[in-house]
Amino acid sequence: MNLLKLVIISSLVAFISSPVFATETLLEKKEAVVNDAKGGATKAINRIEEATCMEGDAKCLAEKAKNRVEEAAAATKDTASELKSKVD
Repeated sequence: MNLLKLVIISSLVAFISSPVFATETLLEKKEAVVNDAKGGATKAINRIEEATCMEGDAKCLAEKAKNRVEEAAAATKDTASELKSKVD
């Protein structure tokens, strides 16, 4: 009897503590695809500009660092938006 109670209680605790995820709607999926496409395009443009940089090394490195920071910020914002959509 004690073993049965222990199994039932542990099953309930595991069920209650498991995370709940909602399915993505078509609008949320579209938003994720658009964000990925924008990010990829921005990254490609930045890489081309960095490769053709004719200014001094310091200016080129500063521009490269600025691009990486902007890309990371955009990716973080997109990920936060996608996570918020999944929770909603």
